[in-house]
Amino acid sequence: MRATAIHAPFDIRVEDVPDAAIRQPGDAVVRVVRACICGSDLWAYRGEAAREPGQRIGHEFLGVVEETGSEVSGLTAGDLVVAPFMWSDGVCEYCADGLTTSCVHGGFWGSVGSDGGQGEAVRVPFADATLVKLPAEALSDDRLLSALLALSDVMGTGHHAAIGAGVGPGTTVAVVGDGAVGLCGVLAAKRLGAERIIALGRHTARTDIARTFGATDVVAERGEAAVAAVRELTRGQGAHAVIEAVGTEQSMRTAVGITRDGGAIGYVGVPHGSGTGLDLGEMFNRNIALRGGVAPVRSYIPELLPDILSGAIDPSPVFDHAVDLEGVPGGYKAMDERTALKVIVKL
Repeated sequence: MRATAIHAPFDIRVEDVPDAAIRQPGDAVVRVVRACICGSDLWAYRGEAAREPGQRIGHEFLGVVEETGSEVSGLTAGDLVVAPFMWSDGVCEYCADGLTTSCVHGGFWGSVGSDGGQGEAVRVPFADATLVKLPAEALSDDRLLSALLALSDVMGTGHHAAIGAGVGPGTTVAVVGDGAVGLCGVLAAKRLGAERIIALGRHTARTDIARTFGATDVVAERGEAAVAAVRELTRGQGAHAVIEAVGTEQSMRTAVGITRDGGAIGYVGVPHGSGTGLDLGEMFNRNIALRGGVAPVRSYIPELLPDILSGAIDPSPVFDHAVDLEGVPGGYKAMDERTALKVIVKL
């Protein structure tokens, strides 16, 4: 089969690899229908996250079950399914607590020895616990497929940040980051009842999506200027809830600076850069809480899926550029050069 592999920084190839196949009784093989490129994939692409030459890449996909192992009971060939960005066994103590990303038997698509989502098919361990069935009729609805694909990562991750930040009815929310996760954080905040949502971003095409998703204000400044602008919009106090969706030292400093005393930051930006940017003394003195981390999106899919199916939320606009499988290397280039927000792969 054909699949995407990374060989070196800026060297993404689509090549022939061994077919995905059942190895354990709880496995399923899923033929990929939609996949995408994540902003976090760019850290490997740029050489800022280590990968072995030839390692698979891609962790967001949905598709059709082709084959199941002998112990799989909840899925059959032909089922349309979405996969969260990590597999999990569904029975360990962490899974029981809803923290599927800490599953003792879990793993990440594209890790050494596993299939990546940017390929023709994927072997899925613990298929019953990992995969979520979708309505078969979604296969004929391109927009809906895109919206459902967002459940594999960015919609659940934005929701995780909003929950961590304590977003609720009547709150003022600020979102640091205008990538797909930050935009889904806006959508999640609106869904959770936020009264005011301030989106921080400099790219008009992206902030236009933020407004469509529910942002009431846009701040284009960065650093101290952004902090001043948000405080001006909030009578000098800052936001009750802040979503940090970038992961740099500057973005975290901004998040702390725009949080209201007694507020909270939900952080989901993959950390990278020279440091955390956290001033614990300031956070202590101002009673600022910090919650977040790797989003257990598998636990959020049952909650978010009905709203996507009903049309109550639609994250599909975050996909602004489409390629086929052979076009994936060009998709990476487009995202790296910021000519694309998030690339969807249609197989």
